[in-house]
Amino acid sequence: MPYNNNRAHRVGGLALWLPLFLIVSLFFMWGVANNLNDILITQFKKAFVLSDLQSGLVQSAFYFGYFVFAIPAALAMKRFGYKAAVIVGLLLYGAGALLFYPAAQAHEYLFFLAALFIIASGLAFLETSANPLIVAMGDPNTAERRLNFAQSFNSLGTISGVLIGREFILSGIEHSPDELAALSAAQQTAFYTTEVQAVQGPYLVIAAVVIAWALLVAWVKFPATAKDCDDTEPVLRKRDFCALLKRPYYRAAVTAQFFYVGAQVCIWSFMIRYGQEAMPDTGEKALATYLSFSLVAFMVGRFVSTWLMGYIKPARLMLIYAVVNIGLCALAMFSANQAGLIALAATSFFMSLMFPTIFALGIKGLGAEAKAGSSLLIMAIIGGAILTAVMGLVSDISSIHTAVLVPLICFVVIALFARTSERQSWPQQEV
Repeated sequence: MPYNNNRAHRVGGLALWLPLFLIVSLFFMWGVANNLNDILITQFKKAFVLSDLQSGLVQSAFYFGYFVFAIPAALAMKRFGYKAAVIVGLLLYGAGALLFYPAAQAHEYLFFLAALFIIASGLAFLETSANPLIVAMGDPNTAERRLNFAQSFNSLGTISGVLIGREFILSGIEHSPDELAALSAAQQTAFYTTEVQAVQGPYLVIAAVVIAWALLVAWVKFPATAKDCDDTEPVLRKRDFCALLKRPYYRAAVTAQFFYVGAQVCIWSFMIRYGQEAMPDTGEKALATYLSFSLVAFMVGRFVSTWLMGYIKPARLMLIYAVVNIGLCALAMFSANQAGLIALAATSFFMSLMFPTIFALGIKGLGAEAKAGSSLLIMAIIGGAILTAVMGLVSDISSIHTAVLVPLICFVVIALFARTSERQSWPQQEV
């Protein structure tokens, strides 16, 4: 009998921890996809000879996928549960990654943008389901800390994405315009083809891992929280969204999330480009190292911020971080050199708590409206598409260091939201 009791205890523990591990792993997986884009911008700019605005369309296509599929993801999650939404998200993610192979063979930039859109559609399902699930799994009073902790594993994914791109995509071959002009037509074609096809291998491996993970999630039995919701209605309705949009504080949270994602994507997407202007004698691989260090700072910031939230209110801590980042962006604007690049990289530490904190504060106290609230907050990720293109346009018109004004303005908006959050009160109910 003691053996059977121990065995039951082990089985029960596995039934709880294995699904939790699979959920937290999703944060890592979408981190890889998000930050491979930062490498793709540099790679495609070189391989397809693009302007900053054109290369920024990588992020526009990607985050537009979030915008389009956030509400369908919420509808699927409401109707079929968290687990089903996760499986659909992983399959779409894998399908988009597989499309990188024919896109490279066709040597078509628009084909790559379509593949990125499909990847992002899958990530919309993953983020719309995983973020509120982590919030729901525990005390509402510690939701911000819990989501920050889970998002820390997203930081490991962002670092991994940049390292994969730096080692397996970036070649380190950077021809000047004069050197390219000196090459024959055949040599130029061979160079561009090699640079484009460098993306195939990493994305095929990612596709295999993600699809295998979808099968694993389908096989594992999830607890009731992941399958069912205690909602009286199985589907989201128009009135759910209308009710949310009547809440001034919730609208402020969605706005803040729009500008936060815009700031993050702008900074990471154009950090290598900023380095090429600030330190023209430094190669793309060395500049990618600055991006890697920035992402390490982001990961450390997540853990440090989770700890600090035990002593400082999340909204107040976010206000402090936003003000610091306003100063760092100003330094990067007016010091287009190594100091400016370091300042730009340092913003990642202070950005670390913003997405999960805005998300948790935004859906806090929503009760049955949390799923609809989650979808609109994920739709706000469209800020990464719009503001990255704006930053690229400003860079084309003036310079990349002047374009840092775009994320600076974003941090001003976040600071205003954080100040509002300090004064906000919520009903005493569980999410």
